[in-house]
Amino acid sequence: MINKTKSIITSDVRIKGNITEKESIIIDGKVIGNINAEFVETFENSNIEGNITAKSVLIGGKLKGDISSDRVHISKTADVDGAIKQKTLSIEEGSVLKIKTEMMK
Repeated sequence: MINKTKSIITSDVRIKGNITEKESIIIDGKVIGNINAEFVETFENSNIEGNITAKSVLIGGKLKGDISSDRVHISKTADVDGAIKQKTLSIEEGSVLKIKTEMMK
């Protein structure tokens, strides 16, 4: 069995620049730049200014940018401002959204 790796950006980390991860990335810090990974999860303290491209995205923090993903889940702690292009979208009650969404085929 192959173990999948996870990169973690903790709340005390600030990154300015694009991030590419082959597998999973968990973000609780600040990122100014685009993120490309297989799976992206952001926590409540995260603050991202940039676009996210991934197979699966779970947003729990602040995002100012666009998402392109097969599956997008927006949790109740999320604050999203941007366009979402997805196959499936789930949104928890309580999230703050200023979005445009488009279904992918």
